[in-house]
Amino acid sequence: MAGMNKMLLIGNVGADPEMRYTPNGNPVTTFRVATSRRYTTAEGEQREETEWFRVSAWNRLAETCNQYVTKGMKVYVEGRLKSDEWVGQDGEKRFGMEITANDVRFLDRAPGGEPAAEGQPAAEGQPAAVEAEPSDAEDLPW
Repeated sequence: MAGMNKMLLIGNVGADPEMRYTPNGNPVTTFRVATSRRYTTAEGEQREETEWFRVSAWNRLAETCNQYVTKGMKVYVEGRLKSDEWVGQDGEKRFGMEITANDVRFLDRAPGGEPAAEGQPAAEGQPAAVEAEPSDAEDLPW
């Protein structure tokens, strides 16, 4: 039986994305997304918990994210969870998790009041937000 590794996030971008290139020339863009949850304790106290997720996008999606994702923007990210292990500058072994995105959608307006995707290429797998022109029934082919 095959397994499934799928992550879905809706949250706010914590800082502008950073794009770099691998030695092979493939672009990769990374950014962080915060998700929050509010709850009430047994004592009736309201609390809020925030989780931060590291997201990486590759190739064409990386270029789109680098161009249009900005700090504070609300995004939907779909991808898979990947674990990483490395040795830090201090010689200590480090461990981290990141989401390798295969779809990123812009959920709110860009600064200046313009819709984030209007008139701009959409993230991979996302249709561009284009207003349909009114059609005349006589122009239909059937």
